[in-house]
Amino acid sequence: MNTKPSLRLMVVMLMFPQVVETIYSPALGSIAQSFAITDSQAAQTLSVYFLAFAFGVVVWGILADKLGRRPTMLVGLLIYAFAALVAMLTDNFAVLMLARALSAFGIAVGSVVTQTMLRDVFSGEELAKVFSLMGIGIAISPVLGMLLGGQLTAIAGYHSVFLALFVIALMLLGYNLFKLPETRQEPQPVALVHLSLRMLKDKHILYLALLVALYNIALFAYYQLGAFAFSELGYASEQFGYSGIALGLGTLLGSYLNKSLLARKVAQDFRLLVAAILLTIGAVGVYALQDSIWFVAPMMFVVVSFGIAIPNVLSVALADYKQQAGSAGALFGLLYYLMIGGGLALAGGIQQLGIVLLACSVATLLVTVLRK
Repeated sequence: MNTKPSLRLMVVMLMFPQVVETIYSPALGSIAQSFAITDSQAAQTLSVYFLAFAFGVVVWGILADKLGRRPTMLVGLLIYAFAALVAMLTDNFAVLMLARALSAFGIAVGSVVTQTMLRDVFSGEELAKVFSLMGIGIAISPVLGMLLGGQLTAIAGYHSVFLALFVIALMLLGYNLFKLPETRQEPQPVALVHLSLRMLKDKHILYLALLVALYNIALFAYYQLGAFAFSELGYASEQFGYSGIALGLGTLLGSYLNKSLLARKVAQDFRLLVAAILLTIGAVGVYALQDSIWFVAPMMFVVVSFGIAIPNVLSVALADYKQQAGSAGALFGLLYYLMIGGGLALAGGIQQLGIVLLACSVATLLVTVLRK
């Protein structure tokens, strides 16, 4: 069977990996306290998550080409649900880290297979508009994730967060079982080594992967370090959760601005330059106000830039690889998620959100200009 998937379902599946991460962020302090570890060690669970996510993207992307989109999605969600259950039940930090890695591996299916399915049935400007619509859905996920994570952590600590993730995973598994179609075209042979070498030699791919990584590091550094910054300023995890509203509004505004620029036929290079400038403004503001709760205000510029940049990058990244969309998407995802994992590992060691954002903004401006 080959039919268009429901855009509602596609939005949900792209949102879920972000909900998984943002719902977990307010629980970092609870985890550090419960397992008697340092804030830096707790923060590193995010970098472990993204490194495992990178390898999940490769496996699921390749399987999406070989087995089909639908069965791949179902297996990935099943693995994720199992990992969330283990994380909920364990009282050992090493087991928790392994469960986090396995959950990241499993939920990576939601990112790569969803994007692959969209590329199966849309292309060109239509695909850019669809990704912009997806951005609006993604804008809601930090609000849902951080609000829910903050409330659950305040009520019953990190255990309640993993319980919620397990229940949501089961719901999504059932939803996909009945509603997800197969969108794969006629299977194409995958020469993975040849495809890998071709993509590594493609400067267009390398620049775009770096841009995706830098914007994600800037955004997720807040989820990684924000809870500790709030704690140092005398605020609770529940109050950190409320900051997700500001971030969600920022991403929603970014998606709306991107949609408006698309409607006005503004060149993509200019849209990406606007995003890079907004990221820089936000980074400078966060650095200047990091000793005050008002650092959340310029953080909105960072998420606005994310909402503009990411749909534009993802919509054009694999235009020349449509015949092997799953495998190409897997390799592209591996490239930028390894960068994200490495960047967040550095951020966890630095433990200074303002400095991390400044570094991301400088690098983003440089890559944006070089790409032109």
